[in-house]
Amino acid sequence: MRRTAAGEHAGCVNWYGAAGHAPLSESGSPPGKPNTTGRVPDELAMVLAQAAVSGIESVGGYAGGIYLRSRTQGLLRLAVLAGLPARLFRPWWRMHVNRPFPVAEAHRSGQAVHLADAEEAMRRFPQLMAGMPYPFGSLYEPVVSGREKYGVLVVLRRATPGNAVSQSDRRRLNVAARRLSGALAELGADGTLVEWDGEPVSVQLPAATTPPVRIGRFDWDLDSGSISADEELCAILGSDPAAFPGTVEALAARLAPEDVYGLWTIARQAVESGRPVARRMRLRGPDGRPHLLEISGRALSPGDGLGSHLTGFLVDLGVGPIAAEATDRLPRCIFSLDRLGRITHINHSAETLLGHARSELAGRVLWEALPWLGHPGYEDHFRAALISHEPVHFMAQSASKEWMSVWLYPGHDGVTLTAAAEDQPAYSPESVTLPGTGLGSSADRASALYRPVALAIALTEAVTARQVSAVVTEELLPAFGGRQLAIYLLNERHLYLAWETGFPQGFLDRFDGVGLDARLPGVETLTTGRPMFFESMERLAVAYPGIPMDANVGARAFLPLIASGRPVGSCILGFDQPRGFSPEERTVLTALAGLIAQALQRAQRYDTEAALARGLQAALLPHRLPVLEHVDTVGRYLPGTQGMEVGGDWYDVIETDRGVALVIGDVQGHGVAAAATMGQLRSAVRAFALNVHDPQQVVAGTNRMLIDLDPGQFASCCYIVLDPSTGATQAVRAGHPQPLLRHVDGRTEVLDLPGGVVLGVDVDASYPVTELQLERGEVLALFTDGLVEQPGSDIDLGIDQLRSTLAEAGSSPLAETADRLIREARHATDRPDDIALLLAARWTEASSAHGAGAGARRAP
Repeated sequence: MRRTAAGEHAGCVNWYGAAGHAPLSESGSPPGKPNTTGRVPDELAMVLAQAAVSGIESVGGYAGGIYLRSRTQGLLRLAVLAGLPARLFRPWWRMHVNRPFPVAEAHRSGQAVHLADAEEAMRRFPQLMAGMPYPFGSLYEPVVSGREKYGVLVVLRRATPGNAVSQSDRRRLNVAARRLSGALAELGADGTLVEWDGEPVSVQLPAATTPPVRIGRFDWDLDSGSISADEELCAILGSDPAAFPGTVEALAARLAPEDVYGLWTIARQAVESGRPVARRMRLRGPDGRPHLLEISGRALSPGDGLGSHLTGFLVDLGVGPIAAEATDRLPRCIFSLDRLGRITHINHSAETLLGHARSELAGRVLWEALPWLGHPGYEDHFRAALISHEPVHFMAQSASKEWMSVWLYPGHDGVTLTAAAEDQPAYSPESVTLPGTGLGSSADRASALYRPVALAIALTEAVTARQVSAVVTEELLPAFGGRQLAIYLLNERHLYLAWETGFPQGFLDRFDGVGLDARLPGVETLTTGRPMFFESMERLAVAYPGIPMDANVGARAFLPLIASGRPVGSCILGFDQPRGFSPEERTVLTALAGLIAQALQRAQRYDTEAALARGLQAALLPHRLPVLEHVDTVGRYLPGTQGMEVGGDWYDVIETDRGVALVIGDVQGHGVAAAATMGQLRSAVRAFALNVHDPQQVVAGTNRMLIDLDPGQFASCCYIVLDPSTGATQAVRAGHPQPLLRHVDGRTEVLDLPGGVVLGVDVDASYPVTELQLERGEVLALFTDGLVEQPGSDIDLGIDQLRSTLAEAGSSPLAETADRLIREARHATDRPDDIALLLAARWTEASSAHGAGAGARRAP
């Protein structure tokens, strides 16, 4: 076996489906025979083509192919593409194995990937559906032999929404892949390089719907009136040979009434004239299709010793001639294309309208015969028809600058294209209809790319649904020249308007809360998972008759917001002027819709978790502080505003046998986990405080408990025990900011308490105790770092500012002092952290009337 450099050809292999028939080369010559192109498929190409066809047919597919490893590490190349024109799928010729596509995953994992419909594909592989947003099913079977990973066998077929790929189909495709892997292993053992580095070979699939041409023969004995027929004629008539009636009456029963008389007329002419006679007529087959019946012969004279006989032939020509006759009578331009884009039939109107004879067009690839239909602006329409098997309509401009209304009607064996002259539409997007009028300079291209990239970056920082919507308004609309935006979010199978800009006031109210059964583009784009683009409002009105319209005459884009396979909502973009959407724009908008959906889903989860965390924290923080003799205490809690997350800040006041314990702490992190850990720590500190007198043991025991819980978090804490009657104070600090002390004369200082490391890090950590004396009228201020820390500023500056504010508070009631300390933080709109504040003061004789009723309160 010779060693080949596989993939050095991009020919088209014509495949005929009869068992045992080999594929032919481009010229139709058998493999190994010379042909006019000088190209003969090599053995590797033949094996791949046969395997592709076998795999596709085994599971009822209409297209597919084989990706094969290349000489470039980690790169697969499309070696064979069957049932689709390779030109239209150039973006998918190369596939890196680390890309988030089903081909790559099947190759990487060695496990098959089965996608029953577009919804499943969008959920698992949104990048695939961004490039091919059409309804189809697809199967990907790795081709592996031992440790050798050769590539992936791919089959495209009709979508089966709600029905998973059957086990029988999975087995059949797996068998086809294993046969291919065995054949490739044999080629490799014989010295063939099983790699692909060229363009894909195109393969035509066998026709599945066109009946074959069949010819049956019969003999009519005019003397006896009996008819004998061969097996083929019986098969055409759907009769078993043994059950064939053998009478002319049975044959005449399938003729039109006017042809019955013609049948007897030809018999009489043969008998009376003795000359040869012939006649053609139509005979109806069992499926209703007319077949050609041709009768000829003559009546022999009695002297010949033979009876009079007429011989006839029944020809089943399929539907070709009949269809050709019908299409030639139509005023519309009609083409029939095979699935590789070759013109198999054109009608008379097409010759007249396009100014080309059939001989110039038939047998050629459409985009080569009519280059204006091969413009990239129209490629997406052909891809949509070939993959979705749904009709597609678009406007196109011919080489003579005339406008055409083009329809594509796809089927298993090809596409019927109809075209008719059309008046110039109200819109004529040059970037779609004329080559070379898109983004010209590199600066224009860079500017166009900037906005989508900026949107992707900004979405990573947006947290709430309103922030996400604002980012889309600021970045997405300018990027594509849009003027209107609406975002609907899904809740309980209804879509609710979450954001709008640019629409007339109140116009969208009628669509708020619509159910998923409503026939509206904003609903159907979500339920089908497919983006919808309308180049003008006229197009939208035709697709959705009776839909309310605003005064805008421009275009609309409806994008499904789906994240990780879960529907989130829909996004509507409005444009002031009619415009086309290029394939690149559609791909980018679809991909960006996925990013928007993920950001909105994250925002919804964030809001839900934040609400849960706030409720949890509100339940865990003390609702009132105890009323104490000789000591006044006030607590405040202020949640963060950036991201609307709560943290693990807490404070507490505990009456113990030895005195009043003042506690403040801060759990690292935010959200439900931080709030839950905070609740455990508060309970632990309270339990140790009520059962252990030594402050050092309280903090050390809490540290060990946090390590035993192993929540993956750590916390800071400051624990102070105050004797209300004497003012004797013991303080312990675990990685927490130093408290402040305001003296009676107003002088305020930052205490210097030696401390240990934060809780939850070192099980053997020690926490020294500091002895203090709190005089009557003095105030202790314990706080978390959210009160003094600001992004971009030194925390020491914040502490100094807090110290000054506390000094200026003078002899104000403790509750007023607490409000004053957090007043500036309360008005901050971008506060990343939450705040806890606990103030404690020993009464003086003059202030004893204030009481301790200020208690604990969440700051508004």
